[in-house]
Amino acid sequence: MLYPDFIISLFAIAQVFWFFAIGASVGSLINVLVYRLPLGLSVVTPPSRCPSCETRLTWRENIPIFGWIFLGGRCRFCRSKISAEYPAVELFVAVLFSLFFVLWYHVEPNAKFLGIEIGRIAPDWAGTARGITAPLAHTWPAFLVTLVLLGSLVAMTLVDAKTFTIPLVLTWTPALVALIAHPLHALYVELTRGRLWRTADGWTWTIPSPGPDAWYWVGFPIGGMLGLGVSLLLLRSGFITRSFSDYEEWEKQHRSTVPPAPADAAPADAAPADAAPPDEVAQPQPNPSDDAALPVPSADEQAEMWIQYPHARREMIKELAFLAAPVVFALIGGWLAHEIIARTAGWQLDARLGTLTTTAHVPLWLSALSGVLLGYLVGGAVVWFVRVFGSLAFGKEAMGLGDVHLMAAVGACLGWIDATIAFFLAAFVGLAWALIGAVFGGLRRQLPYGPHLAVASVLVLLLKPWIETGLRAILHAPIDLP
Repeated sequence: MLYPDFIISLFAIAQVFWFFAIGASVGSLINVLVYRLPLGLSVVTPPSRCPSCETRLTWRENIPIFGWIFLGGRCRFCRSKISAEYPAVELFVAVLFSLFFVLWYHVEPNAKFLGIEIGRIAPDWAGTARGITAPLAHTWPAFLVTLVLLGSLVAMTLVDAKTFTIPLVLTWTPALVALIAHPLHALYVELTRGRLWRTADGWTWTIPSPGPDAWYWVGFPIGGMLGLGVSLLLLRSGFITRSFSDYEEWEKQHRSTVPPAPADAAPADAAPADAAPPDEVAQPQPNPSDDAALPVPSADEQAEMWIQYPHARREMIKELAFLAAPVVFALIGGWLAHEIIARTAGWQLDARLGTLTTTAHVPLWLSALSGVLLGYLVGGAVVWFVRVFGSLAFGKEAMGLGDVHLMAAVGACLGWIDATIAFFLAAFVGLAWALIGAVFGGLRRQLPYGPHLAVASVLVLLLKPWIETGLRAILHAPIDLP
């Protein structure tokens, strides 16, 4: 009978359109964030209005994607042009959300497309490790974390590409969602009988056994986060100083030596007439000051000026002092967790390995919590390592702290392995961007490293089977990414 199959197919299509609509709405929010956050404006108030005529927009003008199409790319009230960037962002995020939903929940684990094993793209928690597809009803918290991360990465890419800065709220949001969703989801799973997998007899629950050093890797990230809190308190109290704290003064002096631009010359980064945001207020004008006569640098000029800062090596010493407490507390936390469990829960001899292992079980929620914290620390540490030692080696800031926060958020959401792989993959993304710019000539504008990291993080999600294959070939060992 075809009728039940038709209903199932119709329901699946409705789900895809639902995530498409959610993605379009998130894309509309991203447009607001990209415009308002760099200006320090509230993302809630004032309500959306045309920046040209300042008329408050109605819900008709704010419909994602279709609102711009129905308006013909112009304001309904004053007929000023609206940039096509905004529906493009909404459409991109809508396609991104629906694409991941289809790949993770509507593609069979053994499915192939043009010889590509697209069925293996879904992560292990979606069931691909056991040849099944887990239902959305049981895995939606993890999927929600992924969607929040994807939306944040798009917003960070746009802001960083335009301003060479990453608003930290865009990195904290996915990390906080992961910190809440992953442990609570694991707790729910454990309280309702363990992990859900499908077998020949139907759905069943199992709880994985902990490794011999499981408790060490619980205490290590918790200690590291406590150490991070200690460093922040020391920074706030003035016991240690913030790096690059004198940069603004140095920049002011540096700019004062640059001859002012002619009065009738347009700024180098002046926006075209059709680039006015469709749902934002006009940019506030700065108050007159003693620095008003100084030239206002473009984003590219600001990035170049930042690189010219001559005291990068000195500032890295400050950052090493900041990192000392997290490293020490992490090592102490891992040792204490291991020793406390050893004293209270007892040990057993592993005859095969010839080592002592603890018999105490790590709760699933605690394992998830420590995984989020470890991903946050390792994801940020990989970038910070390159930042510190690259700056010490070359005397110029190697990478921005915004990149550190970006990869920390990726690690919190996806785990430390994916974050580490994404960091190294970003170098190839940057190389590809440079090659495309050299071939087509229209993409010669210098990009910060943040967009490359964001793109690489998405590619790790999409290219998981091929990354595993490549690592197996390189290391000659079986590798399964989490």
